[in-house]
This record gives sequence, C-alpha cells and structure tokens, in this order.
Amino acid sequence: MTSLPLVDPSAPDVQPRRISRKATGADAVFVNVSRTIGASVLVITGGVGLFLGWQAFPTLHRYGWRFFTESDWLPEADVLGIAAVLAGTVQIALVAMVIAFPLALSTALYISEYAPASIRSVLVSLVDLMAAIPSIVYGLWGFFLVMPHAAAFATFLQRHLGWIPVFDVKDTDPDAAIWDASRYTASAFCAGIAVAMMVLPMACAVMRQVFSQTPPGEKEAALALGATRWGMVRTVVLPFGRGGIIGGTMLALGRALGETIAVLLIISPSFDLKLRPLEIGTNSVSALIAGRFGDASASQLSALLAAGFVLFVITLAVNTLAAVVVSRSRSGAGAEA
Repeated sequence: MTSLPLVDPSAPDVQPRRISRKATGADAVFVNVSRTIGASVLVITGGVGLFLGWQAFPTLHRYGWRFFTESDWLPEADVLGIAAVLAGTVQIALVAMVIAFPLALSTALYISEYAPASIRSVLVSLVDLMAAIPSIVYGLWGFFLVMPHAAAFATFLQRHLGWIPVFDVKDTDPDAAIWDASRYTASAFCAGIAVAMMVLPMACAVMRQVFSQTPPGEKEAALALGATRWGMVRTVVLPFGRGGIIGGTMLALGRALGETIAVLLIISPSFDLKLRPLEIGTNSVSALIAGRFGDASASQLSALLAAGFVLFVITLAVNTLAAVVVSRSRSGAGAEA
C-alpha cells in the first residue's frame, strides 16, 4: 500500500508563479529596435527604387515605349532600346531554371529523406559551400569548361529537336560532315548552365529546410499504412513542401535574372532580338550595364539606369510573387513540435 507524503502544516503555502504581462524596459527597447530594423529594409528598398526611377525618368520620358520595343543600342545614332537584352535576360534565366530546378529538388529530397545520417551533414556543407563560391569563378568555369563541351550537346539538341524553333540554330546543318562549333558557343545556353550552378544551392537550401519540417506523424502514418519510401515522399513530403519548392525556385529565378559577371564572361554581346538560346550571341540587362557603364555619356548613363530600374521592378515582382505563394501554402503550418 502506497503511503502519502507527509505535509508539514507549519510550512508556508507555495503559490504558483505568476507570469507578468507588463512590458519591461528591455521589451520596449527590443520592440522598437525590431520595428526600426524592419522599417529600414522597406525604406532602403523604396529608396533604391525611387533613385533608379528618378534617374531613369529622362530616358523613359524621351523614348517612351520605344525604349522597350527597340532592340538596337546605338548611342551615336540616338537609338537606345532594351528589347533584345530583356529577351536575353529571360532566356538565360529560363535555361538556368530548367537545369537547376530538377537538380535542386532531387538533391533536397535525397538529403532530407534518403541520405544516411553519417553523410547528411557533409552533403549540406557541400551545398552551402557552392553558394559561397564567387560568381567570377563560375564564369571562368563556364568559359573554359562548359563552352568547349556545350557545342556537341547543342548540336545533338538541334539535330533531334531542331523542328522546334527554340532549338534551331540559323544557317547551320548539324548533320554536315564538318560543322561550325563556334555557332553554338557564347550563347544563352552556355551562360544558363553556369548560372544554374550558381542558383542551385539557394533553391536546394530553401527546399531542404521546408522538407525537414514535414510533420513526422504524417510520414510515419503513411509508412504504417504500407506506403513505400517514395510513396510517402510523393503523398506527404512533396505536398507539404509545395510552398518551399515554389519559393526556392522563385528566389533562384530572381538571382538568375540579375546575374552579371558570369554572364558577361561567357556571352558574346549581341543586340539581335532572337529566341534561339543555342545560337551564339545574346545579352542581358545586367551584362549591358556592367559592360557600358565605364564609358557611358550622361544620356547613355540615364538609359543604363533605366534598364537597371526595369530589372529592379522585374526582380521585385518575382520575389513578391514568391512571398505570396509561400504565405498561402501549407508549408510550415501544423508541424509537430
């Protein structure tokens, strides 16, 4: 028979500790500092946008819509337009995302769901190390390694998919006994490969963090009902991580749109408006600004800032869309402690 503990009647009553809801001085300081830091981010972003818009106004007022529809960049002829560089920017970013998205998704799934615990931390460190590599290193890698080997693969794509306009290369015959490899180098395709390796760690990190927050109870329930590991990933992990997948992809797209040095080292600058990423010659907004900024006149400088303003608006819109998608997704909601 269990005996009850003896209570000393002379001992003082133990009162439960009350949690005070009254804010202290430290709480007020923390709240004000946090609000100031948060507001400063909005102020800085808005200030950058206002500065670029103010500097771009003379060009936009002078050229109007011609600045967005004109392809040539001829300051001496008073002809300035960004249609070609906008198309090149989008092409490079899309090529990069087509390559980076499946690699980032599969890598994030392997690290979070399949990799043994003994090598998981090593793989995470390697992916994070890729994000720390300077962009100029990726540019040199793309110039000396990717471009010499990309011509053969581009020829393969044209030979088998050339009936699709996007895979066609003008004035070339991939089935010829001797084909001109230079027609397939310094292209949006080559630049996109280098940019894909740059944005892959960012997308992979976001996806991996979201996958790791999947409720263990739901995963164990799926396995207990007889699902295979892939069945559990397909029905539980991927639906839960939908927001992380989209958010990581959009963030990577935002960086791909603004990449400069790697693209500038690889491409052969061209102002021809074309939708053939395998063909030599392309350009991007950031590469245009970096290449022409040093010797730009006052009017040309305003045009370069106008191009930067357009890129700023596009990148801001992409990142805002990513934030909206993530906020409306299920990722991170209802996770078990």
